[in-house]
Amino acid sequence: MSNDLTPVLVGCGQLTQREADPLQALNAMDLAAAAARLAAEDAQGGDALLQALDTIVVIRSFADTSWRFTSPFGGPSNPPESVARRIGNQRAKRLVYTWPGGNMPQWSVNRLFEMVTRGEVEAAMVCGAEALATQRNARRADVSLDWSEESSRQPLLWGVEKRGWSDLEARHRMEGAIFAYPMFENALRGRAGRSVAEHRQSMGELFAEFASVAAQNPLADRRAGYSAEQIADVTEKNPYIGLPYTRLMNANPYIDQSAALILTSVGKARALGIPEHRWVYLHGCADAYDHWYVTDRIDYHSSPAMRSVAREALEMAGCSLADIDRFDIYSCFPSAVQIACEEMELSLNDSRGLTVTGGLPYFGGPGNNYVTHAIAQMMCELRRTPGSTGMVTANGNYITKQSMGIYSTDAPAKTFAPRPPQLYQARIDADRGPDVVEQADGRATVETYTVMHNRGIADSAIVIGRQDDGRRFIANTIDDPGLLRELADSDLLGVTGRVRCRDKRNLFVPD
Repeated sequence: MSNDLTPVLVGCGQLTQREADPLQALNAMDLAAAAARLAAEDAQGGDALLQALDTIVVIRSFADTSWRFTSPFGGPSNPPESVARRIGNQRAKRLVYTWPGGNMPQWSVNRLFEMVTRGEVEAAMVCGAEALATQRNARRADVSLDWSEESSRQPLLWGVEKRGWSDLEARHRMEGAIFAYPMFENALRGRAGRSVAEHRQSMGELFAEFASVAAQNPLADRRAGYSAEQIADVTEKNPYIGLPYTRLMNANPYIDQSAALILTSVGKARALGIPEHRWVYLHGCADAYDHWYVTDRIDYHSSPAMRSVAREALEMAGCSLADIDRFDIYSCFPSAVQIACEEMELSLNDSRGLTVTGGLPYFGGPGNNYVTHAIAQMMCELRRTPGSTGMVTANGNYITKQSMGIYSTDAPAKTFAPRPPQLYQARIDADRGPDVVEQADGRATVETYTVMHNRGIADSAIVIGRQDDGRRFIANTIDDPGLLRELADSDLLGVTGRVRCRDKRNLFVPD
């Protein structure tokens, strides 16, 4: 069923830049504009389609997201305006820049489809780009670049501004994905009853399948097709980052990649002469989030939000998991894949595969924009097999913000109308973890943990545990090199000890 207000994806474009000379390389806005032009060509709409865009959404860059990736070369003050200028678009009045989150590409597509259905949008683009490889190359070569672009106006802001960690978590050094995801992984390991070495091998086997897909993808950054052993073994070139993760288990942000998606109403697509064999429909979608801060979670091996979005999206699409032909499961770290699959009751060894790109460690982890690539690649896969169905999952923060889209070249049987997220979000909010004590004191047991490494050397540890009174705490261990090496070679799960607070920071000392 389709009418003039039915929303449809019509074009997609992706670009991976491998220019080693930072003076010759395109910056992020140039890359985003190049992806936009590719998307217009893909739709067979050309320049007329780019000029018809009334809405341009740019996914927030990592430089504007994390202190770890701040650009020393400046950047645009209004990224969607910078993209519009490059593609010669003067029509777009709705210029949007998102707040952070790997969920934001799918979330933005979901919102834009709703707006098309209501007649508020005729033609829109979601795009994003990162030039972190060039940024790193320039710094290493001591090359000065100027990426600043000033604007007289500010973009609209979509999403949630709130950062992903609490003040309490920040005091204990858990201020980013590389610190949080290993905590989930060790909890999964404990529930599976595996040693660190056994679990590393299982993660290697899981991600070797992703690496094999990347090896066949010309857009992928890492195409070596790493074996399970190469991913799992701790070596000088593949050291621990946050135990139990080796370097090859982490999303790879140091890439130059861009992607763009163009969507229109069916009426606009026909008016622009875009052929129907380019059209891809969104049949089902949903958005939800788990308790914002990691210390407030029910546990560290589940995601009620992921469970909810899978149920809602499949119900909206009128299908079951068995009806999905292709998947792209968000893969910043192994725990994200494992938890998503468990919540959907999807086997990690499913014969249909879990990625169409190769995943964030191997295809590339272009900041918040990875899922724009995943949707673009899924569009290409579905067009090759008309009538097939694909699922894309998206994850923001620390297994926090979940989004999903179910796509097909077949027109949906009913009007696009997802259920309002607040109808199922309340159920997630009501189910909360134990009380958290800020200044811990007393006997305690480790719930989960990680040992962070710098250049392969253990240099800090983060522990989440329970006091004997049942309250949860977050703590560090003392910064003793010998103790940290010992912790990195042992298993802290379930270990007892004592926790105390010193200068507003909790310290855990194992027995």
